[in-house]
Amino acid sequence: MSHSDIQKINTNEVMSAVTVFNQVVYLSGQVPKNAELDIEGQTRDVLATIEQLLASANTDKSRLLSAQLFLKDLSDFPAVNAIWVDWLKGSVAPSRATIQADLVNPNWLIEIAVIAAQK
Repeated sequence: MSHSDIQKINTNEVMSAVTVFNQVVYLSGQVPKNAELDIEGQTRDVLATIEQLLASANTDKSRLLSAQLFLKDLSDFPAVNAIWVDWLKGSVAPSRATIQADLVNPNWLIEIAVIAAQK
């Protein structure tokens, strides 16, 4: 089924990485491409993917409305938060929630989902 007012990007049989409706961009949870990295590397990897996906939907991190961070281990919170703050330099931080979660792949240390306004 197709709806002309809803745009889907990077779609597969399970999900769309990006859905755009009414100039709001919804990203599905993004996980590291390289699960062998430590928490800092995985966080940077996920944030780079988010930047690429936001660009594919005609927006960027300066337009973030909300973010949800899922951490395998809450002891990683200070490291993740430091990278997050650095990544957002020059932008106003969005609303955010951070929770501890068992992620689907046991090697994933972080998953991030965001919502942004289009430009």
